[in-house]
Amino acid sequence: MPAQTAFDALYASLDDDVVASGSVTRPVPTPSTGETLHELPQSSADDVRDAISRARLAQLAWGRAGFAHRRRVLLRAHELLLERRELLLDLIQLESGKTRGQGFEEIFQAASVTRYNALAAKRVLRGRRRRSGIPTVATTRVRYRSKGVVGVITPWNYALSLAAMDVVPALAAGCAVVQKADDQGALSILALRRAFIEAGVPEALWAVVAGPAGEVGEALTDEVDYVCFTGSTATGRKIAEKAGRRLVGASLELGGKNPLIVLDDVDPERAAANAAHACFSAMGQLCVSIERIYVHRAVAGPFQKALVAELAAAKLGSALDFDADFGSLASAAQLERVTGHLDDAVAKGATVLVGGTPRPDVGPWFFSPTVLTGVTPEMRVYAEETFGAIASLYLVDSEEEAIQAANASEYGLNAAIFTGSVARGQRVAERLEAGSVNINEGYRGTFASVDAPMGGQKQSGVGRRNGPEGLLRFVEPVTISATTGLLQLPRWAGEYREQAPLLLLLARGLAALRRR
Repeated sequence: MPAQTAFDALYASLDDDVVASGSVTRPVPTPSTGETLHELPQSSADDVRDAISRARLAQLAWGRAGFAHRRRVLLRAHELLLERRELLLDLIQLESGKTRGQGFEEIFQAASVTRYNALAAKRVLRGRRRRSGIPTVATTRVRYRSKGVVGVITPWNYALSLAAMDVVPALAAGCAVVQKADDQGALSILALRRAFIEAGVPEALWAVVAGPAGEVGEALTDEVDYVCFTGSTATGRKIAEKAGRRLVGASLELGGKNPLIVLDDVDPERAAANAAHACFSAMGQLCVSIERIYVHRAVAGPFQKALVAELAAAKLGSALDFDADFGSLASAAQLERVTGHLDDAVAKGATVLVGGTPRPDVGPWFFSPTVLTGVTPEMRVYAEETFGAIASLYLVDSEEEAIQAANASEYGLNAAIFTGSVARGQRVAERLEAGSVNINEGYRGTFASVDAPMGGQKQSGVGRRNGPEGLLRFVEPVTISATTGLLQLPRWAGEYREQAPLLLLLARGLAALRRR
């Protein structure tokens, strides 16, 4: 097993935490070398159903434990995440192939999400009085009931942080979780879970299963009370259809073909350095990575020159340190997808500005960060999500043209604007069709804003994670009204005849008060 430093006594038995009753395992490779990293147990549909049954029982006590207890447990988990950061960084790198710096972003995000939800849950979800339809005659209160067992389906690309963004608010809201981990990201998820278990989360309350989507994923979505899914739009549609038939809720963060607008008032070199990170952090294998760059013709020359220089000088590597700028694609399938998009574009007339070549000298699935020009609608890379190592650059002649081009997509997950004026950026941001918009940053401003909702428009998904909205998806509001006895509401025809004028007068008086 490579890089044994990641597997000290604390993590030696992580695979044992997968709910799997059989002996079937699957070898999981590390992108740095392609060698087997570990053998991951594979769950069955029966394992999923058993995990859900146990989670339901655990949720009853967890829900009754109250906000104060859950807050203490989650804050302790926050501290354990920070204490174990080096081991978590090793696991993230070994599983995903990303750099240590990009792994650090994951740990920072997971810790921030944990602390936020620990502190915000009571404020957001405690019961509140609401205005009654007839003040003094009745009182109205809203309380929130935990939905029960939440199914979380997490992808491989940002396994630790995306798990935290769905699992932690569910726990804070009093729910249980059964999570399907992608095989390529399972160790990071299991290590995250282990910290929460040691902090006080009951083992059965958060179960992790692994295995084929056709068996394990189907069994999960057949039984749970709410579904959180991060992945492709095609799969998200299927999950939404099933959730709709079962009349359960779902939050779905799906695909993106995210645009970046470079306006004519930028510092071209600074903008190019930021664009390089926005496009190729985690080698573009991030749902909010930039894939389309619309640069104003007035600054296109110096911007393009600086972008090419930045990417040509970037260091690729997989060492467990902070030396590399960019890491590896995560799998042979990812390499095949990237080369497929590239070959199709070049064959149809696109030009490679920089990159465009595999880097087997560094590792089996490394690929040079690639920027294309001359991309046209008949090319796959024009509208399809590549999800790795390719961005396309387009020239525009005005702010208006850039906005229209950015919005001309079936997706609407993330967008970015680079400008010398934040006020101008704010004005442009209000016209972009995306769930998140970053000014002078590619994605990290909104991604790290854990008190603000994150999600997509159009074909990029439904629902929101983070912020109060991210907590409220895991509860059902219950409205409770009680009469005060001050006035008996009418029941029979004669009572309506007598009280209707009084009620009409009351309605007009309330309307007058609310206008003030």
